[in-house]
Amino acid sequence: MAKYIGPVCRLCRREGEKLFLKGERCFTAKCGFEKRSYGPGVHGKSGGRSKSATGRESDFARQLRAKQRARRVYGVLERQFRGYYEAAVKGSGLRGLNLLQQLEARLDNVVYRMGFASSRSQARQLVAHGHFTVNGRKTDIPSMLMAAGDVVEVREKSRTTSYFKELGEVAQKRVYPAWINRDMSNLKANVLRLPERAEIDGNLNEQLIVEYYSRR
Repeated sequence: MAKYIGPVCRLCRREGEKLFLKGERCFTAKCGFEKRSYGPGVHGKSGGRSKSATGRESDFARQLRAKQRARRVYGVLERQFRGYYEAAVKGSGLRGLNLLQQLEARLDNVVYRMGFASSRSQARQLVAHGHFTVNGRKTDIPSMLMAAGDVVEVREKSRTTSYFKELGEVAQKRVYPAWINRDMSNLKANVLRLPERAEIDGNLNEQLIVEYYSRR
């Protein structure tokens, strides 16, 4: 399973905004973006974005940044992200919305949305370590796509670990979306449907992502 192993605060600095990749730490003074909000590298403080002849950011630069922002939010590498886009093109409806719904339907994202992890990277690690079942079957594939009716549940064996014993009180404070029905007493959740656009991060610009891939 390929993944980014570099400093995640660098990704936030590159996008010029908090992507909340470290979960609860991003809400504290320890957040790396709070200390250094300028871009990474030797030219970080001076910008470094692609500009047009008029001095404004080019269309391609805006499209690229929109694509990179979405990749980094969901922790997906380029090849896999492009695969999601190609699948979105083949589906019915708006390809941009199809793309975002696929990303939201990933098992690691569903675990994160359930409130069982403070970040998607932590959720990805929990899934990879085999702590969850889908419809009663153990799975360790973070990219597995969920569908309406699927049941995600903490494995019986994993419930004895200190993390899941203490999870109830922590998770209760986390808001979960309407497209998921969470049952904290049984440490599981039902996927009711795919999320609507209004239920997905508003900072993501799927139209620019579509424009980026359409020009290639």
